[in-house]
Amino acid sequence: MPKSHIAGLFGKSPIRPLQEHMYCVYKGIKHLIMLVEGMNNDDEQQISAAHQAIVESEHLADDMKKDLRHNLPRGFFMPVDRRDLLDVLWMQDQIINQAKDIAGMVVGRKMRLHESMRPLFQQYTERCVAAVKQALEVINELDELLETGFRGLEVEHVEEMLTELSRIERQTDKCQVELRNILFTLEDGLRATDVMFTYRLIEWMGRVADDAQRVGSRLQLMLAR
Repeated sequence: MPKSHIAGLFGKSPIRPLQEHMYCVYKGIKHLIMLVEGMNNDDEQQISAAHQAIVESEHLADDMKKDLRHNLPRGFFMPVDRRDLLDVLWMQDQIINQAKDIAGMVVGRKMRLHESMRPLFQQYTERCVAAVKQALEVINELDELLETGFRGLEVEHVEEMLTELSRIERQTDKCQVELRNILFTLEDGLRATDVMFTYRLIEWMGRVADDAQRVGSRLQLMLAR
């Protein structure tokens, strides 16, 4: 029986499938920007295209996750603890799952933002996507960390990248607070259900950056050992 694509990669590096999974997650997450642009421009076609792209990425990432889990070696030497790899994989998967939930809610409820929220929400989304991109770049440094035995200048380089990831995540927190404040002032003029789902949209978008931050925090723990 031929080996799966993922299984074939283990001969080169146990890290590479994890990196490819995160790249797939990031490719899907990027479409959140397109989704919000579509909401802001009332472009149903663009919203639908973004939703479809996110769903396809989530399905592909899910297949890659299952392949990785089934083919991850057990009971013999691994350069990184198996539990650490599985934890990071799970956190990465949460990112694209959250994006699928966001896109599904926007499409299902035909959501549109109040005009006064649109520019900041666009900025908020872009910073959340930037957090995932930064987490991807950190994951891509794992090969170099392994080669250096998690020591030296490479560790310092990755720690600087993790600091930048934290800075981006704090920016998303700030945007989230501002958006909630704007929405609070609009509550009396909006339908109660629209208010409720808009708060939910703000929260769920923030989880994308939070989950990217968790990927970074997990790697930080690995560096500290």
